[in-house]
Amino acid sequence: MNAMKNLKHDLPASVVVFFVALPLCLGIALASGAPLFSGLIAGVVGGILVGSLSRSPLGVSGPAAGLAVIVLTAIEALGSFQAFLLAVVRAGMIQVVFGILRAGVLGHFFPSAVIHGMLSGIGIIIFLKQIPHALGYDADPEGDMGFIEADGGTTLSALVEMFGNIHPGAVVLTIISLAILIGWDHPRVKGNRWLSMVPGPVVAVVAAVLGYLATGAIPSLALDDSHLVNVPVATSLSEFAGLFTQPDFSRIFDASIWTVAITIAVVASLETLLSVEATDKMDPYKRATPTNRELLAQGVGNTVSGLLGGLPITQVIVRSTVNVQSGARTRLSAIVHGVLLLLCIASVPHLLNMIPLAVLAAMLLVTGLKLAKPSLFKSMWKAGTHQFVPFIVTVAGVVFTDLLTGVGLGMAVAVIVILQCSYRNSHFLAKQEGETSSHRHIISLQLAQEVTFLNKGAIRKELAQVPDNSLLVIDLSHCVYLNHDVAEIIDDFVRSASARGITVEIIERRTRTADTSRILAAA
Repeated sequence: MNAMKNLKHDLPASVVVFFVALPLCLGIALASGAPLFSGLIAGVVGGILVGSLSRSPLGVSGPAAGLAVIVLTAIEALGSFQAFLLAVVRAGMIQVVFGILRAGVLGHFFPSAVIHGMLSGIGIIIFLKQIPHALGYDADPEGDMGFIEADGGTTLSALVEMFGNIHPGAVVLTIISLAILIGWDHPRVKGNRWLSMVPGPVVAVVAAVLGYLATGAIPSLALDDSHLVNVPVATSLSEFAGLFTQPDFSRIFDASIWTVAITIAVVASLETLLSVEATDKMDPYKRATPTNRELLAQGVGNTVSGLLGGLPITQVIVRSTVNVQSGARTRLSAIVHGVLLLLCIASVPHLLNMIPLAVLAAMLLVTGLKLAKPSLFKSMWKAGTHQFVPFIVTVAGVVFTDLLTGVGLGMAVAVIVILQCSYRNSHFLAKQEGETSSHRHIISLQLAQEVTFLNKGAIRKELAQVPDNSLLVIDLSHCVYLNHDVAEIIDDFVRSASARGITVEIIERRTRTADTSRILAAA
């Protein structure tokens, strides 16, 4: 798609993604035990650099919540944030190698049910995490997506604790924001030439800032700094430059740096590939992201982010989802969101610090609901247990553990389902039973094109159930691949069949004998 022709769609979407990304960058840095500015650096690099190098039409990159625990542990283990930055630089280089080795193909092996489950689970966790912020309980930082939170509590315990910490001012702003966001989706607003030019989230943010200023003089409604965005403010150019941190290159030969780097590279690559699959599935134009190119882009992004003092970067499903739902058409939206982050944190951070977290919570509540639509659960149920079980396990895993663990559980269940299906009947193209002209029982087993070791148990069971004194026809004519173990099972059965009075006819691969054809016709 031509980026300039879609500017009217991409620019509004980039503004919405900017407002969502801003608190997430800060919150993830806080949850990671890193300087707040490092999250913003990662957001800028992920938007501008990765967005420019990537060929993902709708994916948005930045610091990932799934890496927060790894970052926190790594900084403590390595002893300094500067040493950790060196690990980020190396992780980026490793990802570049992954891209060159074409490791992006791994992304194509995630089943659709697991991807849908991941999206629904993310939607539920976003919704649950934002309820406290919507009511003014901001103890947990934005961007913490794990069930176990940084303070030792859980997603559910935070929902209980918020009832004793509800802030009336935040509730009022949330209600106003939700009313604007829902109203802006009304056909009358969308059909209005002028109103449709302004994104609903932008209107909601402006209204929330004005509401914050208007209620400042009312003690019961006034919001303090803990309920607002908290961007680091530099009063001079030198102070702004001092917010950037350099890696500790003196530890370049430290083996522990390599351990952390490999961990970050592997986890960041997996999260990126998962996000790519999910985002492509949401793309209304069904475009396919070149995954190897994506790993290269992420690798370059992480290398630069580490050099500038930023957190590790991945393609992030929350921001990518907001981008899709905001109507973006091309990757220009991701790039512009990064430019907006850079311009605003460098020039007007004090204005950003007037944005209430309640309005951002309202935006994410709407996003969460759209991701976890009841209709999706209904359609997955109708698709059958082989689709629904991996789906629901992934949903539960994402909600009650974290993204990668949830996807891992879903993948494990999906593999078990595949094994069960393979055991039951995937080795047969057809099975027929009847009688010959001499009233002898005949069974015809026509094997599929691919018969692997996974089919051993089912074929052994099927052969054991052949009645005594019957005629068994094993048709291998359609087989392109017959596993050696399966061939041995068939050979063993042929040798022992006469003891049970069973006659076995084998139709060889790609050939059919005239005698066997007459036997089948007579049956």
